[in-house]
Amino acid sequence: MIRSALFLLAIVALTGQASTSGGSTRHLVYEFGYNTPVASSGNGTGTMAVDISAAPDGGLTVSGADHWWNTVRPRATNTCEVYANGKVSCSQRPNTISPMQWTLFPMLGKDYFKGLGPQGTWSRNFEMYAAIVPGASGFAGQPYTWKFAYTLVGKGAIPKAEHSFLIETNGTFDQQGGTFRNGKSK
Repeated sequence: MIRSALFLLAIVALTGQASTSGGSTRHLVYEFGYNTPVASSGNGTGTMAVDISAAPDGGLTVSGADHWWNTVRPRATNTCEVYANGKVSCSQRPNTISPMQWTLFPMLGKDYFKGLGPQGTWSRNFEMYAAIVPGASGFAGQPYTWKFAYTLVGKGAIPKAEHSFLIETNGTFDQQGGTFRNGKSK
């Protein structure tokens, strides 16, 4: 399970501005925690540098590089296209996406948070085409389509974070084809 925290205001502001034209690129740095709370340092934590630009077909080209705490250099940069509803397509070889990018990239779709508020429950369904473990043999190194079904629950205002509110996500993902693997995300 990946535990991550987002400063929602930054994401919503970014997604509202991300569909820029004229070749401009937006840059975002996202802190993450993998099986641990998000922190600025410590085992299982790090940052992801993300560059976002408009794609020719109306989606967004999103490139992300994970930099784990206490490592010398970031992992390889992965580039995917993100569509308004959260659909992600990593169609450039090696077709990879990291677990942190798997979590963040769909949220960059301009309509992903459409209709959300500080209270209530919403659902999001989208697909992702990607390989989940670059260079691995077998199913993990091959790109597949994954279907996601998420429930988003507004948990109210975030203390000391003006105009921001917490959203908790829970969902499932199912591999289409191959070995039909599936899992849960929270």
